[in-house]
Order: sequence, then C-alpha cells, then structure tokens
Amino acid sequence: MKSIQADTSISAARRDELPEILALLEECKLPKEGLATHLSTTLVARKGRKIVGCSALELYQEFALLRSVAVKPSFRKRGLALKLTRAALDLAKHYQVTNVYLLTETASTFFSKVGFARVPRSDVPENIRRTAEFTTLCPDTATVMTMSLVQHNRF
Repeated sequence: MKSIQADTSISAARRDELPEILALLEECKLPKEGLATHLSTTLVARKGRKIVGCSALELYQEFALLRSVAVKPSFRKRGLALKLTRAALDLAKHYQVTNVYLLTETASTFFSKVGFARVPRSDVPENIRRTAEFTTLCPDTATVMTMSLVQHNRF
C-alpha cells in the first residue's frame, strides 16, 4: 500500500467545491442527493487544488450519519479512505455526537476494521431512519453499521 503524499490534505469543504464533490460521488457511484444541505460538515481531501476524496456527516442531535466516503480510483489503496473516515469521526466528536451510523453496500469490511459494527435497522434511532439515505437513497439490503463515540470511564 502506498502512503498518502505529504501534499494531500484534509479540510472543510467550501461551497464553490460542491460541483467537484458531487462529480466525485457520481464517479464512485454514491448518492449525491442531499449532500448540499450538509456541506458545512463535509470534508475533502485535496492534492494541490484538486479534490481526490471526501466524507460527510449528517448531524441529528446526539447522532450522526456518516456518508459520502469516496476516494478517486487513482488515489485508492493509500489509506486516504481511512484518513477521511477518522477525520469525520473527529468532527462528530467535536459536535458531541454519541453514535455514528452508516449504510453501505460494498464497504462493510472496511468500516468494521475502522471500528463500526453491524446493527439491525430496528436499532437505529428514528431521526436517522428518517433520513433520505435510509428511506430512499440506499436499498433495504444495505448493511447498517454503528460506532459509539462515548468514552466509558473505568474506576
């Protein structure tokens, strides 16, 4: 696995980058719908001025939906998806999210390595189940996963 070059950085998406982010999601065959509403919690990986990856959160009180983790095919196998996922989880912690949920059709193995665990749809909070990802964008066959961000103190 190649490592990410030092000139690849992750930071908050800018409004003028939305078309490029949506094009990346289309290239990676991920849903684009609704992302513009959550641009303030979208992260992008840049190599120079070019966007090569992204991840986004939809915030719902103490819960978040992780979506749109995408990496340009020519930048895969370099740890960038992991870096984008961890950056999104750090952002979720910043917003005091207790649990992050996601839906995936192809990346359950990757997300389980990051620390997500499969859960039945019935275990997902109602405000997450009402999202477009759950109701219309992802099929019922998509794997549902979650990760708790709550630190348990041991005494």
